[in-house]
Amino acid sequence: MSPLNADLHCHSVVSDGTLTPEELAARAAANGVELWALTDHDEIGGQHRAAAAAHAKGMRYLTGTEISVTFAGETVHIVGLGFDPDDAEMQRGLQQTRGGRGGRAQEISAGLAQAGIPNAYEGALKYVGNPDLISRTHFARYLVEAGICKDTNEVFRRFLTEGKPGFVPHRWANLKDAVQWITAAGGVAVIAHPARYRFTANEEYALFTEFKAHGGRGVEVVTGSHTTAEANKYAGTAREFGLAASRGSDFHSPDESHTDLGKLPPLPADLVPVWDLLADRIR
Repeated sequence: MSPLNADLHCHSVVSDGTLTPEELAARAAANGVELWALTDHDEIGGQHRAAAAAHAKGMRYLTGTEISVTFAGETVHIVGLGFDPDDAEMQRGLQQTRGGRGGRAQEISAGLAQAGIPNAYEGALKYVGNPDLISRTHFARYLVEAGICKDTNEVFRRFLTEGKPGFVPHRWANLKDAVQWITAAGGVAVIAHPARYRFTANEEYALFTEFKAHGGRGVEVVTGSHTTAEANKYAGTAREFGLAASRGSDFHSPDESHTDLGKLPPLPADLVPVWDLLADRIR
């Protein structure tokens, strides 16, 4: 039997993607995705649209979100899957963590103005589907449009990472809160793309230990930003900590994303797929 083509990590215009939930569903279905989740950043406002679009295209669907948390001075992303999208406590928590983005965006714009790039906030707003979720990605798209950088990777490198003129840190939710919002709403918490975090071995061990202690149950092993070697490494981490494995492209845009929806290699056969934990939540 061929492995399930599940893509459980992507973004729409409800956060920082460029396609609507309906366009993403059509693209996923065209690429052979059988089980899909939309995981907008700190936002679940697109969930009912995404589920309806998935079902119209013959796909099964899991609710999703990607919550930003602060851990050991780094921003870490926790994907939630299979939760109740109408859970009031989760909605309140996500609303709080979104709340700091507007002020942060104004500070980013001020930093860029000092570097000789005026009106970046207004420029970024043109790319925002949801003003509550204005992010560095929206600024990056504007700087590419303005001809200041050739692509969004160059924008981040020159202007939007730590020590650069447009970098402004933001205090997100804490790990315990994010995991508990997800699990209390009936879902499963997953550490997203762990190879992207700049942790020492000890810090990474602490992340996985605390995550599991708070009720976290999964880790992304196969994802758009992982090399084969990194996927193998985190397959080992999943075995070590007894975590289920997830798979997701982290697709944002046809023009920006390296990996398209549904185009990832399969999970290692000996790992428990995260969707096995969520069989009763798949719709």
